[in-house]
Amino acid sequence: MAFKTFIKKLLLASDHAGFELKEHLKEFLSQNQLETEDLGTNNSNSVDYPDYGVKLADRVARNPNEYGLIICGTGIGMSMVVNKYARVRGALCHDIYTAQMSRAHNDANILILGGRVVGKGLAEEIVRAWLQTPFEGGRHQRRVDKINQIEAGTLQGD
Repeated sequence: MAFKTFIKKLLLASDHAGFELKEHLKEFLSQNQLETEDLGTNNSNSVDYPDYGVKLADRVARNPNEYGLIICGTGIGMSMVVNKYARVRGALCHDIYTAQMSRAHNDANILILGGRVVGKGLAEEIVRAWLQTPFEGGRHQRRVDKINQIEAGTLQGD
């Protein structure tokens, strides 16, 4: 049975350490009737994670209607890469609650997972929670707007 989500298509990417989990989640998403586009890597041979982080983050940054799921060994490297982009709010999540909050309060548009940290079953539940949780807006929109101001260089600390 497919689950309901606000996302029509999900971009996927990983490095070699996230490849196995990406392939598992791609099948899980297909079984739940969610369209995906795989930006690589296409096997478990060693690659440089920034190359795949850039591919996915660039797409999401240029199109506000695109969302992504990206995986490396711990998720830390991909988190550093994707969050260099304006209009990208990548959230490294290791549990269901942080996945829900990253969407509800932060309007995360990229979910980041650690393939060596999160098991397949938990990863499915994290992805499901992230995909089903809408952004709440309201006071949270004001905070997301401030992140956008930081990116534009118009909000500075004291």
